[in-house]
Amino acid sequence: MSAFASVGDVSRETLQELERFEALSKKWTQRINLISKSSEAHIWERHILDSLQLVPCLPSEGRWLDIGSGGGYPAIVLAIAAKTHVPKLRFVLVESDHRKAAFLRTAIREHGLNAQVKASRIEALEPQSADTVSARALASISSLLDYAAPHLSNAGKMVFPKGANWQKEIEEASQTWSFTYEAVTSKTDPSSAIVIIGDARRV
Repeated sequence: MSAFASVGDVSRETLQELERFEALSKKWTQRINLISKSSEAHIWERHILDSLQLVPCLPSEGRWLDIGSGGGYPAIVLAIAAKTHVPKLRFVLVESDHRKAAFLRTAIREHGLNAQVKASRIEALEPQSADTVSARALASISSLLDYAAPHLSNAGKMVFPKGANWQKEIEEASQTWSFTYEAVTSKTDPSSAIVIIGDARRV
């Protein structure tokens, strides 16, 4: 059962922490390419609010694995949202770029998050037995299934924010995978969706 009914359940304290994270992101983006220059002025709408849409997917405990964590979207945003309400939920962020991994570790330390960073490629990582695997702007659904499936617990699910081509990606993935899915329309872009996948196996 989700710990949050909706994005609107995020507390004022959490919003203040997200503002601090926004400032940290902007500071580091001056040195390394965390987010694109074109979206830097719209970081709240394009990255933070977009990540917060995954809040209703947070379980009350267990392990959440985020692959290709980059600038911390959605994983750091979700870990901030989860800190007060679901402190038993552990986040594991996988990022092969060591500079971005350093940023993620800084964010985790400064916000006191229940999270850790693995500076590794997902293909080289030992199985994580995660309850949830997420990825944002990393690869097609078919490729994400390849990456995520080895790291899921038996009843685990995958949560992928996807763009306007999400239906085509589902069709392509269905050629080599069997799975169930739910698509939730994005609140920041009606043509996009949060695709929640379960029971994945190769066919």
